[in-house]
Amino acid sequence: MNRLFDTAAPSVIDEKMLRKAVQEQGPQGQAGRLAKEEGIQYNEVIQLCLELRNILKIGHLWEFTSLTKLQLNNNIIEKIQGLEKLTNLVWLDLSFNNIEVIEGLDSLVKLQNLSLFNNRISVIENMDALGNLQIVSVGNNLISQLDNVIYLRKFKELHTLNLAGNPICQEENYKIFVAAYLSDLVYLDYRLLDEQTREKACVEYQYALEEMRLNELQEQKEIEAQKITEQELQLHKDAFVELLNGPHLFDSMFADDADAPKLACLPGVTTLLESYKTQLVALCMQMFEAGLTQHARRQNEVESFFSCSREAEADNQQRAAQIAADFERSRRQVMAEMQKATDTKLLEAQASKYSDEISQLCDTLMTLELQLVDQLEDVIKDFERNISDLVGGFTEYVQGIFAQCRDLENHHHEKLLEIAVATLDRVAKNELEEDLPDDVRMLFVDKDTLINAVSASHDTHLLKIDNREDELMMRINSWMSALIKSIQDEEVKRNRKRISEIHNYVDFVKDQLEEILLEEHQ
Repeated sequence: MNRLFDTAAPSVIDEKMLRKAVQEQGPQGQAGRLAKEEGIQYNEVIQLCLELRNILKIGHLWEFTSLTKLQLNNNIIEKIQGLEKLTNLVWLDLSFNNIEVIEGLDSLVKLQNLSLFNNRISVIENMDALGNLQIVSVGNNLISQLDNVIYLRKFKELHTLNLAGNPICQEENYKIFVAAYLSDLVYLDYRLLDEQTREKACVEYQYALEEMRLNELQEQKEIEAQKITEQELQLHKDAFVELLNGPHLFDSMFADDADAPKLACLPGVTTLLESYKTQLVALCMQMFEAGLTQHARRQNEVESFFSCSREAEADNQQRAAQIAADFERSRRQVMAEMQKATDTKLLEAQASKYSDEISQLCDTLMTLELQLVDQLEDVIKDFERNISDLVGGFTEYVQGIFAQCRDLENHHHEKLLEIAVATLDRVAKNELEEDLPDDVRMLFVDKDTLINAVSASHDTHLLKIDNREDELMMRINSWMSALIKSIQDEEVKRNRKRISEIHNYVDFVKDQLEEILLEEHQ
């Protein structure tokens, strides 16, 4: 069942193997020569074939982030791993290997075609993230449980399945079972599923399918509800105001307060706490609503910036492309004339003129790029100023609200202290009518013990408020700094790439000119 290479030692994917494969499978001729001069960019490779190389372990593929098709078939791979960065993969062939477990595919969310044919797999599993699967081949493996096929019901796009050569295919009702539980399947084991088989499957498994559909519907509703909750929480986190739309801050202040339950037993404190909670939650809601509003404004500003940047780049690229196209037409005509020229002086004159035109082209394209750099620099500066104003306005607002939270806590502390001292006087005079628990009475052994307990509670509450404020301030400022830095870094990267493209093209046309002159001298 597995493919073994007895005559060669196992190999691993290394730089030498990758470079050779990319060069062999990349563009050939003039395009290949240009690609080699510019250097191999693994992150631009779309397809890669590493079949029949006696590979034992998958690795060193993290740079191939644009890869859509990967062939690793006919090797001796034992474990699926090292594919985490290949998030654009659509086609993956791991057939004819020694794989025992389906794993390591969670990041391949775009995968449509998966072949694990002829391995040692006994269970179809660990593919939940592959929601776009259309074709799956797990034939010639060790799958022995027919119920395992039900796992594939979650793949709504699946239309082609190959299970041929597995033990389950020997089951008498194999085909009917698969047709029943995978009702959208078109091809099974290289053959079209006929209507007669489908009808028989529906009748035979009618009740089991109805029960399963009801369960799946309920599960789907729960999943959708959970997804909505997670999306809302993520939005709140992106706005830096998560868990401020309710009593979470208030509850957290008292959760770590060991003396709070004792102090809550004092007469009148329950009413005091209810009033405190209502007012604090109202302040938190103000921050929460302002946070969502300001988040939307920041997002609009970010989208506006990127839209403006893309428009400027597109306009500049269009102008540069037109200049290059005009030069290219002229270049071909000049090259043709020079190749036909028989007079040496005329050829040298044409070459001199052509060389001047190349220099002029380089200057024109560089000037155009400098204009774009200046334009984008102004756009980036405007964006930095606008986003800083938005963040500054929001942080100033929430700092004011947190100050009100502290004022509210101070007021609560004063009122609580008044109640505690008054209760202490009543306890001392034996006038307290309420029956207090023993651990609460321990607070009233003397005035210092009572005041220390109230003060410790107060300090705990203030610390929670301060920490939440510090967290919000740190995260929003870190977000802004990281965003601005990424924009600046991307612009530097874009500029360097553009200058490199201009130089490469100019060098290419200069090389062609030199080749013609060299041929003439020879």
